[in-house]
Amino acid sequence: MANHQKNEANEMKKGEVVVVMVPFPAQGHLNQLLQLSRLISSYSYTYNVSVHYVASFTHAHQAKLRVHCWDPLLQPNFHFHHFPTPHFHSPPPNPNASVQFPAHLESSFEASLQLRHPVAALLRDLSRTARRIIVIHDSLMGSVIQDVASIRNAESYTFHSVSAFSIFLFLWEAAGKPALNLKEVKVKLLEDIPSLDGCFTLEFLNFIATQHQFKKLNSGNIYNTCKSIEGCYVDLLEGLEIYGGKKQHWALGPFNPLTKMTTTPLRTNDNNKSKNPRHRCLEWLDKQAPMSVLLVSFGTTTSLTGEQIKELAIGLERSKQKFIWVLRDADKGDVFSSSSGEGRRAKLPEGYEERVGGRGVGLVVRDWAPQLEILGHSSTGGFMSHCGWNSCLESISMGVPIAAWPMHSDQPRNTVLVSQVLKVGLVVRDWAQREQLVAASTIEKKVRRLMASKEGDAMRKRAAELGVTTRRSMDEGGVSRKELDSFLAHITR
Repeated sequence: MANHQKNEANEMKKGEVVVVMVPFPAQGHLNQLLQLSRLISSYSYTYNVSVHYVASFTHAHQAKLRVHCWDPLLQPNFHFHHFPTPHFHSPPPNPNASVQFPAHLESSFEASLQLRHPVAALLRDLSRTARRIIVIHDSLMGSVIQDVASIRNAESYTFHSVSAFSIFLFLWEAAGKPALNLKEVKVKLLEDIPSLDGCFTLEFLNFIATQHQFKKLNSGNIYNTCKSIEGCYVDLLEGLEIYGGKKQHWALGPFNPLTKMTTTPLRTNDNNKSKNPRHRCLEWLDKQAPMSVLLVSFGTTTSLTGEQIKELAIGLERSKQKFIWVLRDADKGDVFSSSSGEGRRAKLPEGYEERVGGRGVGLVVRDWAPQLEILGHSSTGGFMSHCGWNSCLESISMGVPIAAWPMHSDQPRNTVLVSQVLKVGLVVRDWAQREQLVAASTIEKKVRRLMASKEGDAMRKRAAELGVTTRRSMDEGGVSRKELDSFLAHITR
């Protein structure tokens, strides 16, 4: 009996460590854990790890279709697992809702909680041959992975999809704002922090509260950020003992590819035929002057009203600055569903696209656009954004300043980080005026201020410098590379 246990222990020691990713079913969350999968799998031979990505059929397909600059299907140590979930209602977004949080996605969020049992079965199956199972799960999927506690060689780590700045404020406020040793971390807390009013629906706040109950089960916390960007706030998070004891924290970001580029690598299918040729907007960018183009995009969970779209169109044209405008409605819960038609096609002023396109001033893109490649293009000099953390980090890592127009969730606080703390952006609409229409005249002034002023040039210089620092963080000896090495050494110990 003793020899059998000894042999079994030896076999487990020799086996690989299996990392299982469990993302939340919204594009920004799906993408971040898929990109973290890319990072970890790139060290698979050094640390003897394999990576498994778990999602519903719909959301796994969505993640694969939209991934930037990497083909996970070509990685031998990377595996997708698609599980069915109950049918959920997939209505179109409501651009006229009083709270701009994407409430139309909530049924898909609830359906994904039914992944608990298939995920538990997968973990138990993998645990039979793996030396250790490492579950990295979105903070909003805590209930799905709760069975980790019953698997002897498994442990879980909570991934926080928002900035360290935002998550610190949220957790600090929830803990009753305990006293902090601010001198030790060399940071000054700003007094004018936007409230959470209007950031979420009540239903989603309840969803968050339910999922956060499972944080006590985790062995540590992971952030898609870089200490050169948010080091002081990561330090503050490490000082918050709110999980029933101190736990380890790793700032492993940025997860997105960091090479500035002007081309989109072609992805191939099993027959080696090109699936994704270079997007036409990149060819348009090739013809523009360096740092002369403003990218306008509000992510995958925002839908502007028809009136606001008209004001934005007029403001962009009157600014006389070149732009690429990604004009899409928010995703539905099932982006492949045809049950509610093709969705709204936003109306622009009569002849607008032909006029701005004919003069070479602007390009309106209505399909999926390669945001990271656009931001990494040398002709891009600014980004009008909703300030979702994915977009913020991609812009920062590519050295592009931001015109911040927050819509919901963590975005108002990310706006403060970008504009007041890092000073690599300006505010288009203050959160206190979120219910007001942003006039074309305001948009025109903000665009000119970012793209055609000495103040904008100074922001561009600071953004470029921060971009260089951020990209170097993943080099050998860089701060994020050290964090990643530390995490991988820990989970393969």
